[in-house]
Amino acid sequence: MREEGRDGGESSQEQKGEKERKPKRRRRRKKKKEGVQTRTVSSNLLLPWPEGDRPTPPANNRLKTTKYTAVSFLPKNLFEQFHRLANVYFVFIALLNFVPAVNAFQPELALAPVLFILAVTAVKDLWEDYSRYRSDQEINHMECLVYCRIERKYTTRYWKEVKVGDFIQLRCNEIIPADILLLSSSDPDGLCHIETANLDGETNLKQRQVVRGFLELDSEFDPLKFTSIIECEEPNNDLSRFRGFIVHKSGEKVALYKENLLLRGCTIRNTEVVSGIVIYAGHETKALLNNSGPRYKRSKLERQMNVDVLWCVLMLITMCLFSALGHGIWVWQYDDKRKPIFDVPGRNGKYWSPVQAAVYLFLTMIIVYQVLIPISLYVSIEIVKICQVFFIHQDKDLYDEETDLQLQCRALNITEDLGQIQYIFSDKTGTLTENKMVFRRCTVSGIEYSHDANAKRIAMYQEGDSEDEETTPKAGTLSQRDSISSHQSLKVIHRNQSTKSHRRTGSRVEAKRASILSKHTAFSSPMEKDITPDPNLLRKVNECASYLEIMRTHDQPLSQLSPELSDIFDFFIALTICNTVVVTSPNQPRQKVRYRFELKSPVKTIEDFIRRLTPSRLTSGSNNSSSSSLGTSRLTHRTGSSVISSTSTESPFLKLEEKLTNSSQMNNNGYSAQQSKGTLGNESGPGEGELRFEAESPDEAALVYAARAYGCALVDRLPDQVSVELPHLGRLTFELLHILGFDSVRKRMSVVVRHPFTDEINVYTKGADSVIMDLLLSCSSDDPRGKHQKKIRSKTQNFLNLYAADGLRTLCIAKKVLSKEEYSCWLKSHIEAESSIENREELLFQSATRIETDLHLLGATGIEDRLQDGVPETIANLRQAGLQIWVLTGDKQETAINIAYACKLLDHDEEIITLNADSPEMCATLLEQHLHCLESTFSKEKSEKSPQNMTTKFTQIYLTSSLVHPRLGLVIDGRTLAYALDKALEDKFLLLARRCRSVLCCRSTPIQKGMVVKLVRDKLKTMTLAIGDGANDVSMIQVADVGVGISGPEGMQAVMASDFAIPKFRYLEKLLLVHGHWCYSRLANMVLYFFYKNAMFVALLFWYQFYCGFSGSSMIDQWYLIFFNLLFSSLPQLIVGVLDKDVPADVLIAVPQLYTSGQNMEHPHSRNKGTGFITSVRRNAPA
Repeated sequence: MREEGRDGGESSQEQKGEKERKPKRRRRRKKKKEGVQTRTVSSNLLLPWPEGDRPTPPANNRLKTTKYTAVSFLPKNLFEQFHRLANVYFVFIALLNFVPAVNAFQPELALAPVLFILAVTAVKDLWEDYSRYRSDQEINHMECLVYCRIERKYTTRYWKEVKVGDFIQLRCNEIIPADILLLSSSDPDGLCHIETANLDGETNLKQRQVVRGFLELDSEFDPLKFTSIIECEEPNNDLSRFRGFIVHKSGEKVALYKENLLLRGCTIRNTEVVSGIVIYAGHETKALLNNSGPRYKRSKLERQMNVDVLWCVLMLITMCLFSALGHGIWVWQYDDKRKPIFDVPGRNGKYWSPVQAAVYLFLTMIIVYQVLIPISLYVSIEIVKICQVFFIHQDKDLYDEETDLQLQCRALNITEDLGQIQYIFSDKTGTLTENKMVFRRCTVSGIEYSHDANAKRIAMYQEGDSEDEETTPKAGTLSQRDSISSHQSLKVIHRNQSTKSHRRTGSRVEAKRASILSKHTAFSSPMEKDITPDPNLLRKVNECASYLEIMRTHDQPLSQLSPELSDIFDFFIALTICNTVVVTSPNQPRQKVRYRFELKSPVKTIEDFIRRLTPSRLTSGSNNSSSSSLGTSRLTHRTGSSVISSTSTESPFLKLEEKLTNSSQMNNNGYSAQQSKGTLGNESGPGEGELRFEAESPDEAALVYAARAYGCALVDRLPDQVSVELPHLGRLTFELLHILGFDSVRKRMSVVVRHPFTDEINVYTKGADSVIMDLLLSCSSDDPRGKHQKKIRSKTQNFLNLYAADGLRTLCIAKKVLSKEEYSCWLKSHIEAESSIENREELLFQSATRIETDLHLLGATGIEDRLQDGVPETIANLRQAGLQIWVLTGDKQETAINIAYACKLLDHDEEIITLNADSPEMCATLLEQHLHCLESTFSKEKSEKSPQNMTTKFTQIYLTSSLVHPRLGLVIDGRTLAYALDKALEDKFLLLARRCRSVLCCRSTPIQKGMVVKLVRDKLKTMTLAIGDGANDVSMIQVADVGVGISGPEGMQAVMASDFAIPKFRYLEKLLLVHGHWCYSRLANMVLYFFYKNAMFVALLFWYQFYCGFSGSSMIDQWYLIFFNLLFSSLPQLIVGVLDKDVPADVLIAVPQLYTSGQNMEHPHSRNKGTGFITSVRRNAPA
């Protein structure tokens, strides 16, 4: 990595550069002192540096996960093992045995046990390290193309030889070897599609863009001509952010974003050739910084065991002191003339004094009684836990055939904690539900379309009546009576379906077909994409398309369209383009379909905006790339050939593009001359077949498939334009100006486009109804139009409540038309926000909120997210096992409550406490009222089990049935939860929540989820488990004692942060009730027996001292004493710890109440070890 760039190769320029480098280095040091962490990257192809001013060598790409080398293994491994105080203790005992005055055994023999333990641990560590070494070698010797200055072409090198500042060329389906800044792409729009499945588990494609300024080059990109300097942030593990800028030779600065960065481990798709410069290599890449490997935690049993070891040490010292005192008294009773015949004088011929004899005997007794502390306990526990994890992995019941996934154990040393869980905190979407979003119904312009036929189609999938679901029911075959059936009947049907054990799609053949398809395209199962349209809405869509065709033919303005049809048109346009969905072709998997039509490039400056305020629309000009998220830069692209030519053969995609461009004639309204008569259906062109939609979330896919069912199909998406196929109208191309991506704070996303009909700038927004409704344009009651809008809002809100009551996920769709002056004003501040390096996210957030105001409501959608198989039964069984289940979700309250009833988290005969407060004072009042009500109702239980003062700090409380009311549930929304988590109210909130059988937190943010888990864990001192499937669940997964991730369609963020990973929620039942019970029972009994047998053995030696004058003598051979723990008594405990099954698995499932023994520590536990020594002494007394 070059610390500074070089502008030329001449000597005068070199001398000038040397003079300039010193003040630049001083400025960089000053930046570091101020806390600004940046790095400078320049090309490695520039001329060599002078010897006197050579910078730090570039970082290489070698992967090294091993801890040892041949030379460092022995000292480093011993150093690590001596971090365990037990090993230090036993080495000290063995060395103490070499002192002649205090030795009790043969010195060499005393070293054998500790050397054996150290050797076994060293061999285990060596094998693990060798496995890592082989994996590193395999990765380091993968090949890639790196530009060579001498040969002036790309040559093959190993990954380990790649350095920061090298230029890499990648082809389709190749894995990216390092974090690369994209400078060139064979795509004419400067795009590159990558698949991040190796990084985050997501199978959908993501777009990346060439850095602004490099697509406008008139010739092929030449790495030798790259003289720019790159300033970027220091290596970090944030996958969602990359900030920096590139400084060209002219002094121009161009901002860099995450869309310009290709991350190591991702795969190139849909692009023939890309090139770029390496920014981060090796262990500095974001992928490796995020790969922390298995998680290591200290289990509750292990923490207790460490305390027990300290108690054993205290007992050992007490016994040694007692023995030393006894020996001193015994020696003292003899005078100098009357010595015992077996007492041996020292080297000087004198006998030891009683005090001296007592001191020496104290050290001797430490050696004799060392058996009290089991030397092989820690190693035995490690072996047992590894074997337990192995057998858990081999459990076929924890393997999911549909997803081809099985349980993963990422934390190797907390298996026994699975048997002591008391609280479960669960996400809803994707955890309790399938995260398969199916479009169910919608309302447009205040009119509701129930989609009854679509409901019946979904019911067919759910009930599994059909063996093959290749054909879906058509709208024309359904009676009008079916289409207008009442909402109440549908509600009953939905409730009945929700409470069933939801089955998968009809047959094994269908399930396998859907699984295979999903491996290529996310969120594309037949149930999700084959939407049956509502006949009434379909008729209006076709009517709207016919009117639009007539208006286009007669050049009539769009304003002549009725308000209802106008809203329907904009509603489906918003569903189609307000997303980041990528269109792919099925004929060539992961290959993009190219429908390129020339549009003006989106504006970059105010001058560009002013120049473009002209009537002409689609003139040939430069193409441009737009943002794919809130923080994406606006990239100016060129027309013509791509930066990098595709070697000797012409790209078939370029040929396809050229063919389409030549055959398609565009008029001034943005239509293609070739029109599609009738509903589009699933076809996108001759011979193309059905297009696939690569969506980043199932919600986006569901809405796009719904729009396609009505003939409004997304056929192409480019950085600066999006093409939609409409019935009767053909292809309509919108100029894409900006994408304001979704974030959890705004809870919405927007696209800014130029409408091809009116040349107006439109903002289409979709988001949560709780947010969108507050952003609508205020309407006057005096204006008839305003009254009509208020009526539409009221009806839409009623329908939203109805959808939520049916358990549907709701989204509002809105629109805003910007005047040229408004857009010009907003654009100026938005460009400044995009160009900012510091506080860019905050500025972009403020920019987005400024434009997303005074919206016009178009309609709303209801999307169904079905429950996973077996969720109600699993929750019921976990409840019987004494587990308290809290659901923390971001969904609205009505939706969450309905799902809670469906999954049996809430029962219909329960009394529900609902906390909805608008202020902290109101929250405090509600908490006090409900607590007072509970106190008066259950005063007797409260006096026995609950603290008298609600502000008193909680102590450790083990849940009993008397503390939890069996018919009480708590529902709290996100705003109230924020007030309840305040220091002043958290104790009252927790006191109320503890008394409830179920707790449901709605509209909760990721931070709130973690805070709730931490509150329960710290205040109640209970064992907690958090389970989730998405990035928004990472916070609570990491805070909980045990974190469980679900390998779902939302990616692998939750899995990577978890201790255990399971395919579906239902597998949690056996993981806890069976394997958790077994692991805890085995280890608790094993540890107890370890201490008990040692206490029995030492008690025998201690009792014998009363008969030998406390002389340290032993009636047992030293070989047996030394190898008692190591060989003679270790194997039985290992077998018990690995294979013991105190209760069969089917009984543990059938009787979940057996799990409470682990929660209440009713198994023989380490807390009973204190009586072990007394028992052993009593049993040995007769001896």
